[in-house]
Amino acid sequence: MLAFTFRRVLVALAVALTVSVASFLLLHLSGDLATAIAGPEATGPQIAQIRQDYGLDQPLLTQFLTWGWRALHLDFGNSFYFRESVIDLLAARLPITLYLGIIALAVALFVAIPLGVVAAVKRDTWIDRTALAVSVLGQAMPSFWFGLTLILIFSVNLRWLPVSGNATWKNFVLPAVALGYYAMPAVMRLTRNGMLEVLASDYVRTARAKGLPPRKILVRHALRNAVIPVIALSAVQFGFMLGGSIVIEAVFSLQGLGQLAWESIARNDFPVVQAIVLVLAMIYIGLTLAADLLNAFLDPRLRQA
Repeated sequence: MLAFTFRRVLVALAVALTVSVASFLLLHLSGDLATAIAGPEATGPQIAQIRQDYGLDQPLLTQFLTWGWRALHLDFGNSFYFRESVIDLLAARLPITLYLGIIALAVALFVAIPLGVVAAVKRDTWIDRTALAVSVLGQAMPSFWFGLTLILIFSVNLRWLPVSGNATWKNFVLPAVALGYYAMPAVMRLTRNGMLEVLASDYVRTARAKGLPPRKILVRHALRNAVIPVIALSAVQFGFMLGGSIVIEAVFSLQGLGQLAWESIARNDFPVVQAIVLVLAMIYIGLTLAADLLNAFLDPRLRQA
């Protein structure tokens, strides 16, 4: 277990370093940052002054080391457009994105786990085929299109829920459904496969031979063991949903981290874009590491490694 944990931590650190280098280089390879900051009407001396003020005249390695050292201390500089600290912008917007992700994950689990259980119990019936069709549709349907469809039905036609904003909990219902529907297929299929494997195990057949009620066998013996990998998958899916929130927040005009990323990309606000990419990547890496360690803890073979 200790060796496995050490290896996974090393992999996580390597991925974090790779993401940091990639996010830094992609923005620098997109063009002359000094020209983009100065604007199209800036003169040569003004561009040169901006390049000196922001340290863009230094070697690329020096720029990266300086940026990485400041990032370790949560110093991402100031926004070019908003004219305030990047970390303050992230601190104001990140809670909205996390709130949306938590609600979306709850929606996905609330629907996908029962659907997977029913599909496993009713294997090879129309219920099973319908559940599999729903999972395929969830992966094939673009999240922005599904979000617009929800707006058209529940906001424009029925007028049950607001179209945009984040004033009350009602504003998060449609975005959470649109975002959570993307995570449902993986959770549903994993639950179904896990239930099929557990229901065919020896201890479940023994419980049936003892005459235990089917509901008790299903909940206490089968579901409790089949849901273990789903917990680890949920952590990974939560990271995916935080990244996917960029599109959903733009569709529903939620003032979260995704909307901030959209606005910053449109306005060439490079420090904000770099910080958002790095923060979301670090959250995803941390969640993936936690999921791997949880699987290792629950797997006796890895626990003995």
